[in-house]
Amino acid sequence: MSEESVPPASRGKRGAKPSGKPTLKTIAQMTGLAVTTISRALNNAPELAQETRDRVQKIAAEIGYLPDRAALRLKTGRTNVITLLLEPDEQIYGFGTSLVTGITEALRDTPYHLVITPLFRNVPPIEPIRHIVRNRIADGVIFSKAETFDERIRFLLDSDFPFVSHGRSQWPEAHPYVDFDNESYAYGATRRLAEKGCRKVSIILPDSALTYTEHLKTGMARAAGEAGIAHEFAADVNLGSPTDAIRNYVIKRSRRPDGPDGYVCASEISALAVVGALAEAGHVLGETAHVVTKQSSSMFMQFQTEAETVPEDFAEAGRNLGRIVLRRIAGGTEGLQSLAQPHFDWKD
Repeated sequence: MSEESVPPASRGKRGAKPSGKPTLKTIAQMTGLAVTTISRALNNAPELAQETRDRVQKIAAEIGYLPDRAALRLKTGRTNVITLLLEPDEQIYGFGTSLVTGITEALRDTPYHLVITPLFRNVPPIEPIRHIVRNRIADGVIFSKAETFDERIRFLLDSDFPFVSHGRSQWPEAHPYVDFDNESYAYGATRRLAEKGCRKVSIILPDSALTYTEHLKTGMARAAGEAGIAHEFAADVNLGSPTDAIRNYVIKRSRRPDGPDGYVCASEISALAVVGALAEAGHVLGETAHVVTKQSSSMFMQFQTEAETVPEDFAEAGRNLGRIVLRRIAGGTEGLQSLAQPHFDWKD
């Protein structure tokens, strides 16, 4: 397909370094292409040759061209922004960083930019969502820690606003999500502990409002029942508790005659607290007590514990979150859910 070109008189000096703020017209003058062609190339229009898109985007990057978002919004109704909501503690030990890495990979070579909005503990989680939707300051939203009947998901569904959640809800309507099959994980981990000879298994659960809390409970209870062993859900502490509180709880339980000798851990941080507590209580990990934990980074194995691990890839979750929110923005109705399955690769 032939490309439009601007009249020679209006081209200016091709290849010259522009002065002032670069615009679409600046790039047109430097390339000899029409402004409309430049605009389509910057938006990765598939009807243009890849060579043209690459050349235009390279020049735009070199001269520091930035789109006028206010003008873009007036013209198209789009902001080319996707917002990721993160709590500050979700940055700890790489969860947030891994998600961002994956999302930005999915957004690469698209006109979309990722903006991170912090969610602080004293702010209701629905508030930033309402602000984004009512003011149309983004084209799509990504957030984590989905609750069983999450009001953010309800509001976004009712508003017909593109979003994807990390985790699922139980609203009757299907909604876009990326999740890890925590029920299967807890089931497989509990069966492994039973194979190791554990007589009672326990788990430190996430906050009770989160959907995956029930998934973990269901998986452990089903596996323990099938294996004919006892199980319990830790009381007084959860995954959001300080590690010292988790450690003290496990020490206290381990020193009782009916204490668990096997733990399923839903995070690396809780696993480190559990492993330390079992050792302090006199257990030898891998012999008198056993631990299975999720592993999402290389950090856990640096401690060379005898715990067994099941990987959960947050970077891949981020890539799926990015792909799905783009699909939803484009009006897609298929392929809006992703459920990663645990991979069990035991030591023997």
